[in-house]
Amino acid sequence: MHYINVAKIFKAFCDENRIKIIEILQEGEKCGCVLLEDLDISQSTLSHHMKILVESNIVKASKQGKWSYYSICKEGIQDAKEVLENIEKSVVENKSNNCC
Repeated sequence: MHYINVAKIFKAFCDENRIKIIEILQEGEKCGCVLLEDLDISQSTLSHHMKILVESNIVKASKQGKWSYYSICKEGIQDAKEVLENIEKSVVENKSNNCC
């Protein structure tokens, strides 16, 4: 995986509003209007957060009329897990190669 994709994944998880959005979406697909009701943020702020979540592939979006509907992207979550597992594996493998 390219560094830019890894950075996008971690960026998705580094804001408390985005974490709240992910938590809400764990219940299933939600309309942007529902997310606005559940969060105390403006439409433009929601759009900003959703853009980051969609670009990271953690969330997928579909447009229906004037509203967008959002859901967790299983493939994106798997990619995030693999990044963390690779870091963990690397740390364990390199533990015995301490140079100091």
